[in-house]
Amino acid sequence: MKILMLGGTRFLGRFIVEAALARGHELTLFNRGQSNPDLFPDVAQIKGSREHLSPLAGCSWDAVVDTCGFFPRIVGKSATALAGAVGHYTFISSISVYPDTEAPVVDESHAVATTPDATVEEITAETYGPLKALCEQAAEAAMPGRVLVVRPGLIVGPYDPSDRFTYWPVRLARGGEVLAPNRPEHYAEFIDVRDLANWIVGMVEAKQTGVFNATGPAGTLTMQQLLDECQRVSGSEATLTWVDDDFLLKHEVGAFVEMPLWIPDQMGGLTVYARDKAIAAGLTFRLLSKTIADILAWQATRPSDYQWRGGLKPEREAALLHLWHASEGEP
Repeated sequence: MKILMLGGTRFLGRFIVEAALARGHELTLFNRGQSNPDLFPDVAQIKGSREHLSPLAGCSWDAVVDTCGFFPRIVGKSATALAGAVGHYTFISSISVYPDTEAPVVDESHAVATTPDATVEEITAETYGPLKALCEQAAEAAMPGRVLVVRPGLIVGPYDPSDRFTYWPVRLARGGEVLAPNRPEHYAEFIDVRDLANWIVGMVEAKQTGVFNATGPAGTLTMQQLLDECQRVSGSEATLTWVDDDFLLKHEVGAFVEMPLWIPDQMGGLTVYARDKAIAAGLTFRLLSKTIADILAWQATRPSDYQWRGGLKPEREAALLHLWHASEGEP
């Protein structure tokens, strides 16, 4: 197949490109050339902005994969411009399209979030989900019946720029006393970027359409199991200290970013998202130990002075543990 990638040189995009190339597809990348411009020297690349799509005129592809659509105006413009040049459009959305809900499990039939101002083009915690939902609708309106919408959960693995999951394998590997959030039995949901990329390419090959949640694992995984596996794979002698929501909120610990995989119960907690539909369509998951080991191997290649974008800083964690033992965690 001839596949056009909108983006394709950062995190998920780079692995979709690698998966598609490994399966013998012909790729063209369309982006501004600002992120990892030397990543795929043997792949056709067209430099340009999604505001100005004229460089794509006169070309055609079997499919397009949109990994970098955040505003409905831009996605609608891209899908409209490409409607006559491609047969199939894959839009990478997010499970953030679902509003807060008390439903025990959220599947693809649940309503998506809305916003009073569909023209806003500023990404915040409040606008991200509704704007992604509007992007889905814009793509479908431009190419009805030819759109695949993928709603990933937290995407993890090597080259993750967010550090939202990488923090845990690296922190457990460092050893010592580790501050763990909330309760050991709380669920953890995420998907290895390589599993997601391979599945997306397969869905493009099948010209699959419709909406699919795409997160993992296949069954349930608790935070205790996750952190225990991080410790086992790294061979560390870390100890876990579980700290409750009230304490973390009192000390203004940032949910999910500063404290990865934690959303307090007072803020709705972590929702469980159904992934049965995607699994039935071929989504598979590698061993957690493999994901952890690969993350640790990649982390070892990063600069020693790398500035983390997610997770507790060591001094912040130490201070919180001291406070917990001194005034909250001890009789």
